[in-house]
Amino acid sequence: MALCGTSFLFSDSPPVHAFGFTPSSSIFIDCESADEQLRVFTALADGGQVRMPLADYGFSQRFGWTDDRFGVSWQINLP
Repeated sequence: MALCGTSFLFSDSPPVHAFGFTPSSSIFIDCESADEQLRVFTALADGGQVRMPLADYGFSQRFGWTDDRFGVSWQINLP
């Protein structure tokens, strides 16, 4: 899978583990435009959990943090 020009490889493990995804490790993406950021954030948040909606939190123009429907944590930034 490629997102914003970066390739990602994901794999699954059949054994049941005592751990899952955690927001202490997340994928951080800088977007080139507000339109791109909204499109990426909306797609990732669909079926997931929004931790911080897209807004100005003082450290960037606009930032959002969401877990996708699989529990992977994403931080989407507009520098």
